[in-house]
Amino acid sequence: MTIDVAGCTDGELAALALAGRQAAYGELMHRHRDNVYRLIRGHIGDADAALDVTQLSFLSAFSALGRYDGARPFRLWIARIAINKCHDWARRRAVRRLLSFALPIDEASQVADDAATPEALLSDRQELKRTMAAIGALPVALRDTLVLRTIEGLSQIETAEVLGISEKAVETRLYRARSKLQESLRD
Repeated sequence: MTIDVAGCTDGELAALALAGRQAAYGELMHRHRDNVYRLIRGHIGDADAALDVTQLSFLSAFSALGRYDGARPFRLWIARIAINKCHDWARRRAVRRLLSFALPIDEASQVADDAATPEALLSDRQELKRTMAAIGALPVALRDTLVLRTIEGLSQIETAEVLGISEKAVETRLYRARSKLQESLRD
């Protein structure tokens, strides 16, 4: 018997995936990969790294699919996983950056600088990069809230659920994030 996975809910797809239906895994990924990628891209700012972190997020989600509550929105569940993967990526990057400075001085010249020079970019790319850097410089709690509400377009309730905080805390963090971002971009 063939099941039309396109007509299934996310909860049904998760159950089918746990039963071994590869098409259900594919459909879940197809439905949510763009949102997850945008969330991660907005969080870490690097398009290539965002692809890697997106793949890691889906691998983690599929390995933890047994813990997914099919009554809750899959989008919110995987968004939490993606944010955690972004935090892991940032920690690993900080360690790599620290270790790159630990090289002997003559070897340190071989370490590539990730940042593209503003002179090499078109003006619209420069502004995007500047904005993404300002978002990346925000404290994690403010950045998570800003990305979920502004870039991902989640509601205040959904953002609160993903982050495990109150709706009032979402409102406060969003206000603070926007204020800090505006201040940073003004300079």
